[in-house]
Amino acid sequence: MAAAAASAAAATAAEDGARLLRLEEQAGHGGGGAWEYLCLARRLRARRPEPVLRLGLALLNDSSARSRLASEQWTLYEQVAVAAMDCQRLDVAKDCIGVLSKQFPGSMRVGRLEALLFEAKGEWTDAERAYALILENNPFDQIVHKRKIAIAKAQGDMALAVEYLNKYLELYKQAAFCYEELILAQPTVPLYHLAYAEVLYTMGGLENLQTARKYYASTIQLTGGKNTRALFGVCLCSSAINQLTKGRNKEEESSELQSLASEALLKDYKQRAPSKEALITSLLKNMKLS
Repeated sequence: MAAAAASAAAATAAEDGARLLRLEEQAGHGGGGAWEYLCLARRLRARRPEPVLRLGLALLNDSSARSRLASEQWTLYEQVAVAAMDCQRLDVAKDCIGVLSKQFPGSMRVGRLEALLFEAKGEWTDAERAYALILENNPFDQIVHKRKIAIAKAQGDMALAVEYLNKYLELYKQAAFCYEELILAQPTVPLYHLAYAEVLYTMGGLENLQTARKYYASTIQLTGGKNTRALFGVCLCSSAINQLTKGRNKEEESSELQSLASEALLKDYKQRAPSKEALITSLLKNMKLS
């Protein structure tokens, strides 16, 4: 669903970006709203390391403010650690990761942060070793596979980067096979149909997209038309297929499916999130599905 997220983010970028900057200025001048700003920056995945580091540290260093955050303080420690690495404040990053490691010993998420710190220091061998340890426990950790590719590129070893990339893509093929087996064993579980569709959509290519659309459709059928993610999936696949075939894909059944999915998606948002109806209408229009 990356394309949907990207399209939706683009459609709302102006509004969210303006709000983020307002909060940043407000909090930076002591007007409050630091936590709201940090939450919004996380949600938008905005790369604002300097203000995040400054405002985040202020909250973490204030014992009463930190206490009010309760369990959310650990999310803030993680956010500040990443911002600190971006700002080359490796001492701060190390301290934040140390706190998290003590709170969550053996956590794979903390392990990724530790490996990122090795990367920030340019300690490639230690970073590779840390990532290898994570993959021993979770061979399908996509973030770690992407970081291994990034390390190879950072060292200028493009041959190794290509090798890692091929391994990463192979994981999707293995995942697709696993979901095929699960669907054969339990054909009425919508989650398996949805997961299989998303793997195929991610892999791309006309044949995979056409198959993905069928499994998004079966997810819709199995859930009585109540799976928003699957409705989006049908629309995204239809848009991608139309682009690949230059509009030559005129099967009556496929056209009817995408029209029904678009209508159901609009109806769903109108009922459950009316404030976003205009956004979805614009999104579908951009995909030439409405």
